[in-house]
Amino acid sequence: MVNARNKSKTRTPSKEKPIEIKAPADAVMLGELPATAICGNDISSSCLYVSALSIIYAGKFAWISLLIVAGVLFFYRKIYGEVVGALPLNGGAYNALLNTTSKSVASLAAALTLLSYMATAVISASEAMHYVYTLWHGLPVIESTIVLLLFFMFLTIIGIGESSRVAVVIFITHLCCLTVLVIAGGIYIKTHGFGVLESNYSIPVEGGLAMALFFGFSAAMLGISGFESSANFVEEQAPGVFPKTLRNMWIVVSVFNPLTAFLALAIIPIQEVAANQEALLAHIGGIAAGNWLLWVISVDAALVLSGAVLTSFVGVGGLVQRMTLDRTLPQFFLKLNKRNSPYRIMIAFFLLCLSILLITKGKLGALAGVYTISFLSVMALFAIGNILLKVKRARLPRPEKAGAIALFIAITAVLAALAGNAIMNPVYVAVFLEYFLPAMGVLGIMLYRTSILKGLLYLFKHISDKIQTAVSFGNATLLKMINDINAQEFVFFTKDDNVAILNKVMIYVTQNEQTRKLKIVTVLPEDGDLTPGLERDIEVLDRAYPDIKIDFVKLYGEFGPGIITKLSKAWNIPPNFMFIGSPGDHFPYKIADLGGVRLII
Repeated sequence: MVNARNKSKTRTPSKEKPIEIKAPADAVMLGELPATAICGNDISSSCLYVSALSIIYAGKFAWISLLIVAGVLFFYRKIYGEVVGALPLNGGAYNALLNTTSKSVASLAAALTLLSYMATAVISASEAMHYVYTLWHGLPVIESTIVLLLFFMFLTIIGIGESSRVAVVIFITHLCCLTVLVIAGGIYIKTHGFGVLESNYSIPVEGGLAMALFFGFSAAMLGISGFESSANFVEEQAPGVFPKTLRNMWIVVSVFNPLTAFLALAIIPIQEVAANQEALLAHIGGIAAGNWLLWVISVDAALVLSGAVLTSFVGVGGLVQRMTLDRTLPQFFLKLNKRNSPYRIMIAFFLLCLSILLITKGKLGALAGVYTISFLSVMALFAIGNILLKVKRARLPRPEKAGAIALFIAITAVLAALAGNAIMNPVYVAVFLEYFLPAMGVLGIMLYRTSILKGLLYLFKHISDKIQTAVSFGNATLLKMINDINAQEFVFFTKDDNVAILNKVMIYVTQNEQTRKLKIVTVLPEDGDLTPGLERDIEVLDRAYPDIKIDFVKLYGEFGPGIITKLSKAWNIPPNFMFIGSPGDHFPYKIADLGGVRLII
């Protein structure tokens, strides 16, 4: 066992003050408007298609389906607020599950989120160019889609500050255009009366009210995609901004989605909706105010759909960075440019989107299945993460809490929407699996790469008699890779923990991390003494887990960000590889202040 303190009888009390962790001087912290705009462009673009979808499936009750969706989203505000308030780190559902379950479960949420962003980026970019094509038929759609994806790749490489300015312009323009459309639609209805609305309401709904609302709700749930994005770049937001982004997105969805559906029912016959599904709002604008508004809405649609592409790039950047720090993805992606932008992530995401676009040849109907199931699954997993946070991290402070009823309604609603979409479009499930299984395969290789390498090592040994030279080289290479992975040392900070708690720590480390070294550190007040039996308990664990070398370190001082930073530099161990148990209400620091230290108890 190692004791970090001088073992002489005369000990000098430590005078070192805690080190204050500050963001880099050039770090960009987003305010309420830019943060809302980045994720809001995605969710606010939903009215361009969700009104038509809900009318097709729910008929005259479409606006009610959209109001129900707004109600579900209201519950999700509390769910997201509690989880991200307790764990204010990038990663969304991945981060929530990583701190409450295991890496393998968290990687499931990560794969779904990545697929959702991939589908969103490609579909949004393509649809934006299709809107432009309706105004200029000479536009080469696929080539223009590639240029749009390339533009936002470079924009995010330049930096999130510059990206947010573009997002703000698009977001404000979109809200203004929607407001103009609503006003023009209101004037048209006042002038022409409610004859069309009365005619639409005289049409019976196939299957009855309950069936119409169910399928209309299932389709309309796609209108809240983007709500999960804010949690994936929360570390780039200024303190207190995140819950405001949730509130603002909820207001936009609650106001404009039901309102545009109602305007559609009051201005055009239901039979015309399917024929104008791809540009319903532009069609309504043309009827209500003439071609000038049709052009305005079409241009606005192209802009805000482009903003949804930006949301995908920003969300992927935050998520993949977090996964890479946890060694779920290759460390290659951690490289930053001079503007602190993860440019390798952006380039890789662009290439992935480009390959999907070329493979589908611009026919992106198949990706809709990936988009639908991935997004709804991420929402369900986030709510499950909230439940696990309540059960496993009950002592962790949080600014707000979601009630049991809210969680039940939210999970039930999302599962119902998943079932509804599977019934309406059964082919979506098959297409989703075609993309999901390879994505999980890649993550599975990263998670279990040590076991895979050991299997390859065994294979090399088995055939060593025939190709001894090649096998010897392979053995040396694979052993070096395994040793390099297992050489990473981890740290657990303990305070009065008994052997049962420490055993849980050892179980977690053996099941979730690939290492042979663990430091168990206790930080004592200057005049404090060790808990009786702690050193003996650690000796027992050291014998019980022979594959992991346990070093016990006793320090004197005050546990906090300062000592974490100091030890991280001294031992060359990143804070991501340091663990603590869940702190109580009297813990003086926020989890975010600890630089990425993880909770495992």
